[in-house]
Amino acid sequence: MIFDLRPLLRGETDHIDIDYYLTPDPIDDIVFDSDAHVFGKITDNAGYMRLALHAEIGYEGQCARCLAPVKGGFSVDFERTVCDEGTLSEDRAREDEEDVYSDGYVIIRDGMLDVDEELREELVLSFPSKLLCSEDCEGLCPMCGRPKCEGDCGCRKKEIDPRLAVLATLLHGNDESGDQEVKK
Repeated sequence: MIFDLRPLLRGETDHIDIDYYLTPDPIDDIVFDSDAHVFGKITDNAGYMRLALHAEIGYEGQCARCLAPVKGGFSVDFERTVCDEGTLSEDRAREDEEDVYSDGYVIIRDGMLDVDEELREELVLSFPSKLLCSEDCEGLCPMCGRPKCEGDCGCRKKEIDPRLAVLATLLHGNDESGDQEVKK
């Protein structure tokens, strides 16, 4: 969405409220419930303009450990300093983009401000790289693939290295579980 900041630049107001919906960029294996609700304001404090936005969006995906469906909400805060085109040198803007502690800048062009691309990028970069159904999710059994949260599947916990299986039969006879005592 493009915002008309000319009233702010002329001093007719000291803030502009923002409330709109933004279609996010797609993320692999994530389905967004709807567009992101974006709200906030642009304030002018004696020529120092600041953009503060908050975006919220619902999503559905799969747990990275057990593949169970995960549904939730995600939000991100987006804050930038607003500058008029020509007041900030390209070198200074590039330095601030590389600075970890700098929020960065958004540029007003002909009295208009468009932050959609920067906000979409922030949503994608801030979104969790792995979704979990719960923090203590144990995942799937490596033997049978059953979710561990459904209880014990009965699979052996101890995996014998197939390269050493012959040695195990020498030490333990024909029992593959390795629970018998060593033959003497």
